[in-house]
Amino acid sequence: MPANVNKVFFGDNLAVLKSMPSESAQLIYIDPPFNTGRTQSRGTATTTRVTEGGRVGFKGRHYETVRQTVLSYDDEFADYWAFLEPRLEEAWRLLNETGTLYLHLDYRESHYAKVLLDALFGRDCFLNEIIWAYDYGGKSKNRWPAKHDTILVYVKNPTKYFFNSSEVDREPYMAPGLVTPEKVEKGKLPTDVWWHTIVSPTGKEKTGYPTQKPLGVLRRIIQASSRPGDTVIDFFGGSGTTGAAAAELDRRFILVDQNPESIAVMRDRFGALGIAVEFV
Repeated sequence: MPANVNKVFFGDNLAVLKSMPSESAQLIYIDPPFNTGRTQSRGTATTTRVTEGGRVGFKGRHYETVRQTVLSYDDEFADYWAFLEPRLEEAWRLLNETGTLYLHLDYRESHYAKVLLDALFGRDCFLNEIIWAYDYGGKSKNRWPAKHDTILVYVKNPTKYFFNSSEVDREPYMAPGLVTPEKVEKGKLPTDVWWHTIVSPTGKEKTGYPTQKPLGVLRRIIQASSRPGDTVIDFFGGSGTTGAAAAELDRRFILVDQNPESIAVMRDRFGALGIAVEFV
């Protein structure tokens, strides 16, 4: 098959990522397994600024103190980040100069992850914190119901990144009577709070995969941060929504997952959609 064919890899995503050439992707979206159900025990580590020694990150940054401070708070999160961090390092390497990372996280993890991504990518590379809000499923009566996920957006180069809001699907005005009929017809550009329903259990989009994300959310990400013909990577492929949205928008995609159920779902989904894919 030609080099620009869509691909789905079955296996450990870290090994696959390390085999790929640097600066080969315009957009990386990942929705890693959420680290839920943890117990928290506050650590006693002290914080001092380090100028040398410890672990050297990208651009020569030393961030041992940042990692020690955050990770000492929660041992289970430390294990989670030990899993995720090397994969994010590879994501940084794979992004080209205009590229963007979208990291989709449960609300329990986003505040930890932002501190660590600031160290890994650089605070000047932080672009947005997107709140994906939805209203579906059970609702707690002893606290405010948790009905959102967080998507952290980081760019490879803060002076060169690509972003094109004019291509993004618009959404209805919440108060259409306050704007002109022309604006109502056109719709408004989304902000950093996205109101979008989850995948309906009975809808046509449903694949049966438990963590499936809506096409509309991925369409918006891909429209804004990539161009037709660009390469999009998702190394927690899941149900294949990133690939389906990328193919619809004329982008090449590379997906990875080590769950046989995920591969089976993607094979069926892409086959039904008529999307040409090489399974590796």
